[in-house]
Amino acid sequence: MKTRTAIILASPILAGAVALFVGAYGLTPAAVLRILAGAGDAEARSVILDIRLPRVLLAGLTGGALAVSGVTLQGVFRNPLIDSYLLGISAGAALGCAVSIGLFPWLPLQASAFAGGCGAAAFTALIARTQGGLNRLALVLSGVVVTALFTALLSIVKLVVEPMKLQSVVFWLMGSFSMATWQHVRITGVGVLAGLAPIFLMRWRLNALSMGDEEATALGVNVARERLVLVAASTLAVALAVSTCGIVGWVGLMAPHLVRMTVGPDHQRLVPLSFAGGAALLVAADTVARSLGNMDLPVGIITAVAGAPFFIYLMKRKGAEVWQG
Repeated sequence: MKTRTAIILASPILAGAVALFVGAYGLTPAAVLRILAGAGDAEARSVILDIRLPRVLLAGLTGGALAVSGVTLQGVFRNPLIDSYLLGISAGAALGCAVSIGLFPWLPLQASAFAGGCGAAAFTALIARTQGGLNRLALVLSGVVVTALFTALLSIVKLVVEPMKLQSVVFWLMGSFSMATWQHVRITGVGVLAGLAPIFLMRWRLNALSMGDEEATALGVNVARERLVLVAASTLAVALAVSTCGIVGWVGLMAPHLVRMTVGPDHQRLVPLSFAGGAALLVAADTVARSLGNMDLPVGIITAVAGAPFFIYLMKRKGAEVWQG
């Protein structure tokens, strides 16, 4: 078990190291190491320090945030198929960002994303409660409905914005780290710290919440309050991540499950290891995205191609457990 834990914790560093070595600008690993040590010519240093390194860090922070958000929501709602993408949080944050970019540029992008994500999460829970409670099937179906609704509203925004702004919105929606800067790294870092810190501190409560409301209450957990704090923290982290790179789906579903299958369901270990696994997964996906041919593909395409069959696998493996409300 210690060996598996060490491998997962080291995976973001290994993925990041490979990502720094790969790119259209040919650099040997030795040259990259010299640049990181402070040597090398100006052009090569610019490629590594101003382009590749912030891109790797932004992908790692975003992947970690999405993975921890996913494992948190899965524990809170006791549903292994839940993540921010399926609950509509990503679509809501995307709508908020598109409104800020295309219609009201004076609105802070991160605030718009957070408002949209919170609105989507609240709407999903409201619809699910019409079935008598936040059961698993109702949440998944409600998330599908809310995602469809916010996607439709997003389409309306794209119809009414100016062509130049539309191009920016469409490119951003596909999810990409090609425009990563140190400013984006700082914004996402603040979001990760603010959003994930409460989750790391409260992760033992996820073990109680995942047992059910009655059991959690018997253990002294204020279920309604803890659930609200955890969902709000997850939404904040996802919203700020989405605001800098666009929609990247499936990471919050794949990474926690891969880690859970490796180290077990204890959230004390699962939360930090999911952060590491999500960071490594998205850095690797972004490396693939910018290495396929001459185009820098949006990373959202890569994660979707990998995520769809993974979702089918989970349904087949856990069908009876997942779909009973």
